Amino acid sequence: MPLTLFEPFRAVFYTPFYAAHALDAYGAEDVDVQLLTSGAEATVSGLIDGSTDVSWGGPMRIQSTYDRQPDCGVVSFCEVVTRDPFFIVGREPRPDFQMSDLLHIKFGTVSEVNTPWLCLQEDLRRAGLDPAQVNRVEGNTMAANDAALRAGDLDAIQIFQPFVEQLVAKGAGHIWYAAAARGATSYTTLSTLKATLQSKRDQMGRMTRALYRTQKWLHGADAPAIAAAIADFFPDLPQETLAACIKRYKALSIWGVNPILPRDGFDRLQASGLSSGLFKSGAPFEACVDTSLAREAIEADPPSM
Repeated sequence: MPLTLFEPFRAVFYTPFYAAHALDAYGAEDVDVQLLTSGAEATVSGLIDGSTDVSWGGPMRIQSTYDRQPDCGVVSFCEVVTRDPFFIVGREPRPDFQMSDLLHIKFGTVSEVNTPWLCLQEDLRRAGLDPAQVNRVEGNTMAANDAALRAGDLDAIQIFQPFVEQLVAKGAGHIWYAAAARGATSYTTLSTLKATLQSKRDQMGRMTRALYRTQKWLHGADAPAIAAAIADFFPDLPQETLAACIKRYKALSIWGVNPILPRDGFDRLQASGLSSGLFKSGAPFEACVDTSLAREAIEADPPSM
């Protein structure tokens, strides 16, 4: 019986997940994994209602779920994206960017998901600034904000790849801030229900080892090779652009070198949810994170793909 794996949406920062399929890492670990695109909302609700065995997505959504459903039983067990993959890109160069600059411009933020803004507002608070003072344009898609930046209707926007490389390549945008620079912020993990982790532990362990093997390969391969491997997942994106996206993400260390979700990354993400008011308490690390399979995978030390 294959394991069903939900992805929230297609994005370059999920490269390691696509590489695991492209390289047949799951086959190498003798586990059958069926990938389905679910939409971001279903990555947690699908676990709870039984639509999927495993999903990848943000622990921020899991924290919010625990606030509403303390007995939800969702647990993250394998971290892949360990830093924030979003950027602030401005219409004009600003090599000396400071967080206070956001108080004096027209700024378009991400609407598709809430975690990028929640993390950025925490950056502002830690800089002693009030996020409410930002002249923030909300509700537009990243594609719409890209067009608005090019048209001169926005001064800066919050986006991920490949918008960043496309704007930079055309001279239409300049990177002001890479959110990955703040350090560990647990962004994307494999998650399941605690009951499923127990009942299908062997399969979950094989999934974790497969991703660890993929992580080893990813950190040993260059960007063009990675882009070539996952090109079928991005048929409308030129491989040269995909490689440029991957190269920048690798330089920013957004992808973990092993599947352990570190406490400092969890704490930073949780602080962002708390300060924004997304949830009142969330859940403690011990309640919604299980690193046992990740540690077993590291101890087993499987070969790179």
